[in-house]
Amino acid sequence: MTKIAVSADVTMEQAKAVVEASVRKARELNLLMNVAVVDAGGNLKFFTRMDDAWLGSIDIAIKKARTARLFDMPSGDLGRLAQPGQPLYHIEFSNDGLITFPGGIPLQDGTGHVVGAVGVSGSTVDNDQVVAEAGASAFNAAAP
Repeated sequence: MTKIAVSADVTMEQAKAVVEASVRKARELNLLMNVAVVDAGGNLKFFTRMDDAWLGSIDIAIKKARTARLFDMPSGDLGRLAQPGQPLYHIEFSNDGLITFPGGIPLQDGTGHVVGAVGVSGSTVDNDQVVAEAGASAFNAAAP
């Protein structure tokens, strides 16, 4: 009988560490952010909205994380493929809505398997990306 490998999942503790590192970076940059971590299935695992962060960015942070997980690539990379004339034009209308600009990053375990993703929203896409990278770096530093 063939065994089917079961993919790992981001733990609650790892998700919390990603959010905490993202919030630290946001505070360092004097930003107000929404930070979401989704699990291997793209389901919300951990979320925080910093005091006074934009309400409209809640959904965007979650969708950036889901987008990164569903396609196992940074949301901004998918965005380049979704421009007019590119092969994935209008993909953002699939999967109940995707966000195809920077701020979503897949989280990979020590073997390279994607086990979740982080999504950040609340500022410019460049700032969102920097804060998401801080969260992803914290995950990578703790990965076995």
